[in-house]
Amino acid sequence: MTGLLEPRAIGRGLTRRDGPAKVTGTAPYAYEHPVEAPLYCHPVQASIARGRCLRISGVEAEALDGVRALITPFTAERLADTDDAELAVLQDCEIPFRGRVIGLVLAESSETARHAAELVDVEYETDPFAAELIVDDPGLYQPEKVNPNFPTDTSEGDLDTASAVTVDQTYTTAMYHNNPLEPHTTMALWDDGVLTLWDSTQSVHSVRSTVAKTFGLPADRVRVICPYLGGGFGSKGMPHANVVLAALAARTVPGRPVKLALTRQQMFSLAGYRTPTIQRVRLGADRDGRLESLRMDVVEQTSRIKEFAEQTAAPARMMYAARNRSTSHRLARLDVPVPSWMRAPGECPGMFGPEAAMDELAEALGVDPIDLRVRNEPERDPETGLPFSSRHLVECLRTGAERFGWSSRRGGRRDGPWLVGSGVAASVYPAKRMPGSSATIRFGKGRYAVEIGAADLGTGAWTILPQIAADALDVPVDSVDIRIGDTDLPQATVAGGSTGTASWGSAVVAAAEVFRDKYGTDPGDGDEAQAGTPKKPADKQYSMYGFGAQFAEVRVDADTGEVRVSRLHGTFAVGRIVNPVTARSQLLGGMTMGLSMALHENSVLDPRFGHVVNHDLAEYHIATNADVEDLRADWLDETDPHLNPMGSKGIGEIGIVGTAAAIANAVHQATGVRVRDLPITLDKLLPGLPR
Repeated sequence: MTGLLEPRAIGRGLTRRDGPAKVTGTAPYAYEHPVEAPLYCHPVQASIARGRCLRISGVEAEALDGVRALITPFTAERLADTDDAELAVLQDCEIPFRGRVIGLVLAESSETARHAAELVDVEYETDPFAAELIVDDPGLYQPEKVNPNFPTDTSEGDLDTASAVTVDQTYTTAMYHNNPLEPHTTMALWDDGVLTLWDSTQSVHSVRSTVAKTFGLPADRVRVICPYLGGGFGSKGMPHANVVLAALAARTVPGRPVKLALTRQQMFSLAGYRTPTIQRVRLGADRDGRLESLRMDVVEQTSRIKEFAEQTAAPARMMYAARNRSTSHRLARLDVPVPSWMRAPGECPGMFGPEAAMDELAEALGVDPIDLRVRNEPERDPETGLPFSSRHLVECLRTGAERFGWSSRRGGRRDGPWLVGSGVAASVYPAKRMPGSSATIRFGKGRYAVEIGAADLGTGAWTILPQIAADALDVPVDSVDIRIGDTDLPQATVAGGSTGTASWGSAVVAAAEVFRDKYGTDPGDGDEAQAGTPKKPADKQYSMYGFGAQFAEVRVDADTGEVRVSRLHGTFAVGRIVNPVTARSQLLGGMTMGLSMALHENSVLDPRFGHVVNHDLAEYHIATNADVEDLRADWLDETDPHLNPMGSKGIGEIGIVGTAAAIANAVHQATGVRVRDLPITLDKLLPGLPR
């Protein structure tokens, strides 16, 4: 069976294999997996920002018909490992932030569990707390590293060099919360000392290793299953408290499965978020627009109980040529929930300040913003000195400009009541491949089965991994089946960092090569081969990134300040496209999140009480169809032989990067108002609108 008469599988726009099951409601998500006689649990959360529980009374709650147990810090089993304070739930009476879980009700129905949780009476002792990020927080400190292991600060050259033209401004991004449509859910079952978890996660193997350590179990006594995932955006990339809570609850009723689904409100304190950032950006350039110095100093927050330092200044280190460069990160420990990953951590917030500053520099110089970026295109990575494996940012800018119609751009113009302007910003994201994945390929009854414990959080793994396998085996893609999302399958790295396709696909190609070497083109039933992601020495030889250019046209109502994005276009250089359908979906999805970041998203934390007040989808606003009229994503034909066997680059996150800056730059051109604090809301525009 060969595919010589069939088009190559990679590059074909095949529709999603998981699509029919999802739209017909037959794809079982974690909470929906069919089990017999499940119990349900609901967390009891602290209503103070800092202090401790003195007493927890469940008399009224336990009197409800159907309530099976109330677990509190006074009654919960002791975990084997409590090093991760976020996961060490119900282990003591201390309250480090509002929303910390201090109890868990177990009942025969979810409604009863929720009702009972509301009846639990808690007596507190309160302590002073701080929950507001300010730039001059007296407790600011320098973390040892920023996510995942970048140096906190960098400095090179003479930073006191005087430049002819300078920009020195402060930009801020808001606190953002991941809001996947499927909330964080877990179902747990203990059976003869073995724990099975059906968990909504971007990495079944990470959940297994974390839970095994937390409960002091061998890894082979924990199984995690997640074939379908209703979104995550990074929030499900590492386990949160819900996983441990479900396992704790199920331990009290061996043999009965226990379901836990966080409410939308609970997700705002228990499932991570993107830290707000305060970015001071200083640029210095000569009269020709060539950067002589670049400084970026970032202040952000972390929880008092667990550090997470977003690498906000990292992209500024490598984006443009400047011989004098400096970056820094400082953290404020606050009495707030633990921040975590959100789509394009580092690059997403970290490109807003610099790309807005580049627009301000272009205005000060009187040059086109695209020309300014082209003039500062580096020959090598300014941070490492390595050559780029491929870098087509200039082509993205120029091709995107042509497709967008940038040459007709003029100063802000008027169209009836609307003020119209356009803006541009660059995008970048690392092109990485993570070690540690492996895949098995097995033949039987005329079909090939590919097995790998990967997760498809909506990016298309169900579809593109068979395409990669079919190309490597040289067989029709319709003859390849796929199994993913189970720790009984070979190890797979997390679906995060835009590394999934590169990491898992490399393992699939390696397994296919071993299979063909062993069995040729005429395998027999039962033939199988397994291989892991090969080492990639090119990592040390090249700097590897994807690049893009974002173009936005906005219309601002001159009377009300209402902002509409009439056009949002992105042009990207992201390696070989495995599947144009799923690729375009990812790029457009990222750009839509960037649109939300620019105009709407803002988790409003009340510093008096320490909690997010708009903690639901009614008040946490996200972009809708009305916010953009013409949304497009395209790409260049790019070949990069140094990345992986497919020649692909990650595309899950680059679409969000640069979008907010492009929109803010367009708003400035339309109105003359420079909004440096996201989101761009009416109160920031109205005072400066032309009358």
